[in-house]
Amino acid sequence: MKEQPIVMTWPDHSRLTRLLEEHRINNPRADRQAFEKLDHELARAQLVAKQDIPADVVTMNSLVKVFDLELGDEYSFTLSWPHEANVSENRINVLAPLGMALLGSRVGQEIEWPLPDGNCRLRVDEILFQPENSIPGMVC
Repeated sequence: MKEQPIVMTWPDHSRLTRLLEEHRINNPRADRQAFEKLDHELARAQLVAKQDIPADVVTMNSLVKVFDLELGDEYSFTLSWPHEANVSENRINVLAPLGMALLGSRVGQEIEWPLPDGNCRLRVDEILFQPENSIPGMVC
């Protein structure tokens, strides 16, 4: 089955590409698997201008409500850049497996990523905040 492209803004794609290139130069052995996954996601991305990103797509700095399909629990996460990630604040690093799974996902979509004892499956239920479709001056 062919993977569907993910939708991503030009600025997010550009910044993630730079992150990947810096990693390859500065840390060629660290987090290899995460960066290979990032490279794959960037390669399949359909790029759009910030103002053209659909409101139901998870972009960088989006606050997302998800439903755990195995446990029946709801969670909210913000998809964050590595230097802004903070698990205690539910700010998920885009380079973490969950972050990679969230990037470019859409409301209603089920995402899955590996865990040491199996796979975790979530459904994206709602985007509570997306920077590209927020009202200027609105604080979330």
